[in-house]
Amino acid sequence: MTAPVEIRVEKRFRQPRERVFDAFLDPSRVGEWLFHTPDGVMERIDYDPRPGASFAIFERRGADLARHFGRFVEIERPDRVVFDFWVDEAPDEPTRVTVTFATEGEGCVVTLAHDLAPAWASYAERTTEGWTMILDGLARTMDRRT
Repeated sequence: MTAPVEIRVEKRFRQPRERVFDAFLDPSRVGEWLFHTPDGVMERIDYDPRPGASFAIFERRGADLARHFGRFVEIERPDRVVFDFWVDEAPDEPTRVTVTFATEGEGCVVTLAHDLAPAWASYAERTTEGWTMILDGLARTMDRRT
């Protein structure tokens, strides 16, 4: 059995980890940054951040509808969020995403680790770019609300 391919993305925030953690789980704000692309239009956001609960986020990207799904596995405020993730192309093959929040000075560092199944290894670079864009979007959302 081939091991998963781990994607790691780090982002520094000016805000304390508790505020960033809470924003990460805020259903009223998630549409501003999670799977949100510059030209996309959010069509559906169902986000229930509780262990065992799920999310579905659909964004219109031109003629395409990008559909993202997940199920929360673990939530430890303000340290860590773990969820299983899949897109409509692979609903039976979820991958694990772990997000940690660590204090750094007056702000924090968010580290996102995504364990891609070996079958998705060719998407590693694209996945890294996607998570980088997402965390950058979260930072912009946090800066606007500071």
